[in-house]
Amino acid sequence: MPADEPTIVATSGGIIEGRRIRFEFSALTDYAVDLAGVSGRAPRVCFLATAQGDNPAAVFNLLSAAQERGFNASHVSLVPMPNVEDIAAQLLSSDVVWVGGGSVAALLALWRLHEVDAAMAAAWRAGVVLTGVSAGSICWHVGGTTDSYGPSLRPVTDGLGFVPYSNGVHYDSEPERRPLFHRLIAQRTIPPGYATDDGVGVVYRGTSFAGAIAENQSGGAYFVDNGTDGVATEVPLDVVRLV
Repeated sequence: MPADEPTIVATSGGIIEGRRIRFEFSALTDYAVDLAGVSGRAPRVCFLATAQGDNPAAVFNLLSAAQERGFNASHVSLVPMPNVEDIAAQLLSSDVVWVGGGSVAALLALWRLHEVDAAMAAAWRAGVVLTGVSAGSICWHVGGTTDSYGPSLRPVTDGLGFVPYSNGVHYDSEPERRPLFHRLIAQRTIPPGYATDDGVGVVYRGTSFAGAIAENQSGGAYFVDNGTDGVATEVPLDVVRLV
């Protein structure tokens, strides 16, 4: 069942340490699934661990977490070869697409190689809710900050650009994130954009920001603009607490 308009929930959360299994999905993922409007059956959620090189352990952990949550789960892997014949059809048959963290640079390269970028765009336009964490948040934007290239953060500027903003993830837990995000926006290396502390997400309906949500009581979300005189400006956003 599609959402009533193209919808993205871009987060620095949605998955937590599990009690009996490696990971469990948390309130941000539940929120994204709720936006799909499914009733009378289990929501169909398709998982991608491209940013971790389709590590079998990562895929297993995601599918185990999905089973624990009662999702009707599928996954798309690209390495060593695509695991489904028609990636676009797989995504379009889903209610939600959930993308894991890791290397956003590798994710973007592999998606373009296998035309997943076009398939994701078709799914997004059709109302399949797109969500994810970290790399699975940055990818929908024009760019952001990433450790894809090494321990020191660098810009990524070739995101899918479904929304015309940049994205800063793990804003409160990794000290380099905030100053680099400010600097890149002030220098116009990336466009103005939205940043999220751990456990926080931002929602887009169409290409417009629709709100910030959190699965904790402390995390914030922020809009960072170019500012003046080479200094970016940061505005805290109202955050709806899901828990």
